[in-house]
Amino acid sequence: MNIQMKSRISRRSLLAGAAVATVTAFSCLSAFAAETVKIGLIASLSGPSAKSGEAITRGLTIAIDEINAAGGLLGKQVELIRRDDEANPGKGLVAARELIQREKVAVLFGGLQTPVSLAIVPFMNQIKKPFMGPWAAGTPITKNGAKENYIFRVSAFDAMVDVALVDWAMKVHGAKKPGMMLINNPWGESNQKGLESAMKAKGLASAGIEKIEGSDVDVVPQLTRLKSNGADTIFMVANVGPSAQVMKSLERMGWDVPVVSHWGPAGGRFSELGGPRAKDVEMIQTFTFSGNDSPGAAEMMAKLKKRFPEIKSEADVTPAVGIANAYDGMHLSALAIKNAGSTDGPAVRNGFYAIKKHVGLIKTYVNPFSAEQHDGLGPEDLVFTRFIDGKIIPIK
Repeated sequence: MNIQMKSRISRRSLLAGAAVATVTAFSCLSAFAAETVKIGLIASLSGPSAKSGEAITRGLTIAIDEINAAGGLLGKQVELIRRDDEANPGKGLVAARELIQREKVAVLFGGLQTPVSLAIVPFMNQIKKPFMGPWAAGTPITKNGAKENYIFRVSAFDAMVDVALVDWAMKVHGAKKPGMMLINNPWGESNQKGLESAMKAKGLASAGIEKIEGSDVDVVPQLTRLKSNGADTIFMVANVGPSAQVMKSLERMGWDVPVVSHWGPAGGRFSELGGPRAKDVEMIQTFTFSGNDSPGAAEMMAKLKKRFPEIKSEADVTPAVGIANAYDGMHLSALAIKNAGSTDGPAVRNGFYAIKKHVGLIKTYVNPFSAEQHDGLGPEDLVFTRFIDGKIIPIK
């Protein structure tokens, strides 16, 4: 046998061996993939709102620990896979495609940012996989107009929150002519519609609508216009950074006007970044550990301290809404998968509709979801709070 023929045989042997190795590796990967039920999370894990991603992660982790200790789902352990959206809708959508198409997650959880969730929603409905929102409050996230809607939420949502903000401003501050400071993105637009509708229903005049950019370092001009127009209360809708700039600008102006806020400031280091006026913000939440004497809250706090040794006090679990919403959302998702008997997307969606009752951390859920209702929380689940010494405390 000449050298050229030996070379051809050797090359064929190598190619055949490589093919066998590839098939074997693929089989091993497929077998490994089938060993767990994967849950995906796309949230802000870095930047000013990183505490929101941390809180959601903690809530999911405790719930998954409990589910795995009880035998897992479909006879398999549950695994959490996370990706950082960096508060960027494009990056969030890319991460969603990866987690669904490559990692094969059964349910995808979102984070704090409404624009990111809105970017992901059409893809999830198109691919027919459930998306659970534990924080982002934009009304169109669940009310998205899809014929087959795969988007669920355990969170406050704007249309509900805006009514509560207006009622609170009138009841507590006697508001007659509020002004709005709204982040200039789809979340701000969602709340502009909701606040205008709620104010119209109550017969309130408006002192104006001002927009905030995420990069703004001074919003005195916007606030000055509202003050000149006779604003007696400010409705604030923005996440941590822009909200902090509003409060620092009010301090520079010396304008002691009530600020009634959506829950954006809870997503990060607002009490540190907002300056002395940060404590004056009256902010809506769905859950707090402080002032909560329920057995479930105490038990959850004990589990958090055991699982995350860095947690020493209630100040270390701010924001609590991310923990509680994610925890309840995970247990409800687990029930949906159990009801489905598989991780098939349409079957899991029907599994959400089949949930009858679940005793959660925030409340006892009774028939929480239906084809017409994809939001698990209602107005009765809202509470107003303020930051005191780094803790989010209910306002009595």
